Amino acid sequence: MAQSKPRALLLRVDPTDGTPLFEQVGGQVKKAVAEGRAHPGDRLPSVRELARQLGIHPNTVVKAYDVLEAQGWIVRRHGAGCFVAERPEASAPPPRDSLEAEFERLVMDALHEGATPAALRAALEAALKRCKHAQVGR
Repeated sequence: MAQSKPRALLLRVDPTDGTPLFEQVGGQVKKAVAEGRAHPGDRLPSVRELARQLGIHPNTVVKAYDVLEAQGWIVRRHGAGCFVAERPEASAPPPRDSLEAEFERLVMDALHEGATPAALRAALEAALKRCKHAQVGR
């Protein structure tokens, strides 16, 4: 059920990170959903509210919300705001080659930064445990 008041999400951005701010915002929202801190039907902060909270331009939040909506993470309801989308149980999973390419990119970056294969395995296991909605073995 939709809440009339936005769920308090503690989002952060780091301007020195090198990752575009709109991607950081989107990643933080996705993480909140994956970890169960945000649930389907929860109302997200308004564009102005989130921009003010993070100290960023409202257009950055608009871009993040646009991308999240296009990816199916959120839905917009005219006059009501943005809400966490229902989980797309019936939707097709991402193509395997796309998923593998993303993993390969992350692994290559981590190895380049000095991570070991054992550390990568441990990080993956920890991330899966944190993501309450991950469907392992599907």
